[in-house]
Amino acid sequence: MADAVADAPDAPVKSKKLPLILGLVLAIAGAGGGFYVSSSGLLFGHGESIDADGHGAPDAHTEPLPDIAFVAIEPITISLTGNKHVRHLRFRSQLEVNGAHQEDVELILPRIVDVLNSYLRALDVTEFEEPQALSKLRGQMLRRVQVVAGQGRVRDLLVMEFVLN
Repeated sequence: MADAVADAPDAPVKSKKLPLILGLVLAIAGAGGGFYVSSSGLLFGHGESIDADGHGAPDAHTEPLPDIAFVAIEPITISLTGNKHVRHLRFRSQLEVNGAHQEDVELILPRIVDVLNSYLRALDVTEFEEPQALSKLRGQMLRRVQVVAGQGRVRDLLVMEFVLN
């Protein structure tokens, strides 16, 4: 009885590399096909055409940029006191304005700096530590700048530097 269990015939060993190689080849072919379809615009029709120099030409549906200009605001450094420590805020920004109103906004730039300086000095240090602090502060500052500059002149306030030491 011991002889029947001991001498079982060995099953042939199947190669495990064939499915791996086949999967790798199919993945490479799929990635290449996906890249071609997305870059040529076949799927959604939003691709760029390539000119003779190999550069992408803008699509015929691209809208021109609006008439905008950027007005730089001089950097502001503010001392913040709280929690027995003095901290400094370095703030630098630019205003996105309508091109026709660029000179008007540059003319009242000292008033805009004064409003931003006054607002930032009135803040508590704990307000800077909130996760959404920069978004909230940016919205508050933009609203104040729009009030000072007049309706329709300032489109956006872009924060270039916001460092709290």
